[in-house]
Amino acid sequence: MEPRLGLNQILFLAILAWIAMRGFAPLWAVGIIAAWYFGLLYLEQNGTLDRWNATRVLGMILMVRTGRGKIALEKMARPRRFWRAYGELSIWMCFIVMLGVILLIVTAALTTAAAPSEQNVLPASDLLLIPGVTSFVPFWWPVIALVIALVIHEYSHGLQARAHGMQVRSFGLLLVGPLPMGAFAEPEYEEMVRAPRRERLRLYAAGPSINLIATFVVLILLSATATGFAAKTPGVHAAAIIEDTGAEDAGLMPYETITHIDEERISDYTEFTDAMGVYSSGETAEFTVVSSAAHSEIETRIVEITFTDRWQYHIDQCDKDVNCVQSELEEQLTEIGIEQGDAFVGVSGLRSNTAAVEGWSFVFDDQFTPTQKSLGLLITPLVLLGTPIALDGHTMPLEQRAMLTAGDGPIASTLGTDGMLATFDFLFWLAWINFILGFANLIPMIPFDGGHMFRDAAHSTMRFVMRGADPISIEGAANRLSSMSSLFILFIVAIPIILPRLVA
Repeated sequence: MEPRLGLNQILFLAILAWIAMRGFAPLWAVGIIAAWYFGLLYLEQNGTLDRWNATRVLGMILMVRTGRGKIALEKMARPRRFWRAYGELSIWMCFIVMLGVILLIVTAALTTAAAPSEQNVLPASDLLLIPGVTSFVPFWWPVIALVIALVIHEYSHGLQARAHGMQVRSFGLLLVGPLPMGAFAEPEYEEMVRAPRRERLRLYAAGPSINLIATFVVLILLSATATGFAAKTPGVHAAAIIEDTGAEDAGLMPYETITHIDEERISDYTEFTDAMGVYSSGETAEFTVVSSAAHSEIETRIVEITFTDRWQYHIDQCDKDVNCVQSELEEQLTEIGIEQGDAFVGVSGLRSNTAAVEGWSFVFDDQFTPTQKSLGLLITPLVLLGTPIALDGHTMPLEQRAMLTAGDGPIASTLGTDGMLATFDFLFWLAWINFILGFANLIPMIPFDGGHMFRDAAHSTMRFVMRGADPISIEGAANRLSSMSSLFILFIVAIPIILPRLVA
C-alpha cells in the first residue's frame, strides 16, 4: 500500500464518512467497502493484479480478464450469415425497445415533477438493484442469475465481433467484492473503430437483445414449471375479511382454505361460485375451513356464516364514495349478473389455492388462444418487474406459497415440492435479471449499449441531414448531439431519484 494517502484516497474516505453519518449504509457495510478498496490498492501496488491479468477501474471495481471461451466463441461464430442476420434483427428490436425505455423514464419524470411530495422516497440501497443489498432483491438466486445474464450478454457481443471479422482479446467480469457488477468482451479497439457503423450497431445491439430474448425463453420455462404445482388442500381462500359481514361474525380468517359449503366439495374458484349460486341473503351455511399453514398448525373447523346482500354491499360502498354515481353502478352490477338478494360471504381477494402460480401458467393454458398467449407473454415482463417490489423480495405471497405442493407429473414428482419451488424461484429471477439488464442497457446514454447505438444512429442521421458537408463537421455534430442527449437523459433519470428527496 502507498506510504501515505493520496488525494483520491482522502476523498474516498470523506465520502464513506459522509455516507455513514447520513445513514445511507450501515457501518459494517462501510467497513467492508473500505477494506475492499484499500485491499485492491495494496494488490495493485505490489503487482498482484498484474499477475492475475486484472485491473482496478473506477477506484473500487476489479476487472478480471480471461482468455477462456475464445475457442468455443470461434466455433459458435462460424455460421456468420446467421449471426449477421441476427445482428440486423437485434438493431430493430433494440431501437423499438429503446423507444419504450425513453417513454417510461419521461413518464416517470413527469409524474414525479407533477407531485413530488406524493412519491415514495426509496432508500439509496434500493436504487442500485444489487442482490443482497436492495431490499426487494435477495442474494443467492439473483446473483446466480446475474452471472448467467452477464455471460450471455457479453458472449453475444463477442459472437457479433467475430461474425464481422473483429478479434476478441479477452472476456471478463467486473467485481465489487463477491458481487458481479458487470461483464465484458474486449474486442480489438482499433478494429471496432474502423468497422462500418452498421456492423458496430449489430455488435452493440447483440447484448441487450439476447437478454430480452432470454427473458421470454425463461418465461416460457417458468410457465411450464407453474403447471407442475397442485394445491396441498384443494379449495379457495380469501386475502381479506370485510368488516360487518357474515364472514367476520363467524370468525373466518384470511388465507383459511374453504373446502366445503354445507358438505359440498369446493376444489377451486369455479366450484365456489357455482355452490354460492343456490343461496340468498339472510340464509346460513356451514363452511368447512382449514387454517393457513403459513401462520399456524393446520386444523380443520366448521363455521356458520349468515349471508348478507351482495347487491346492497356494493350500493353501501358507493354511498361512501363521493365520485360514485349509484345509477351507473346499478347498471354495471346488472351487466355482470349481480342481483338484489344475492348471497354475500363477506370476503375479498378470493382465489383458488393454486393462485400463486396460476397467473404464470397461461402459456400452457388451453383456455387462451395463441394470440392471447403471445400478447400476454409480451406484457408479462412488466408484471414480473413489479412482483418482488410488491412482495418484499418474494416471488409469490408466502401464505399462498405454503398452499402449494408438487404435482404428480414425472419431473414434479422427482424434484418434490422444495425442488419445484427452488426451480420456480431461480427461473423467476433469471427472467427478472435478464429483463432488467436488457432493458436498462438500452437507455440512450453513454456508456450503455443504447448510448453507443444512439451515437452511431445520430451520425447516420447527421450525414443525411448535412449532405455535402465535410466528414469532420458531420462527426463533430453527431458527437455533440450524442453528448447532449446523454446529459438530457441523465437529467430525466435523476428527477424521480432526487426530486422526492428535496421536497421530503
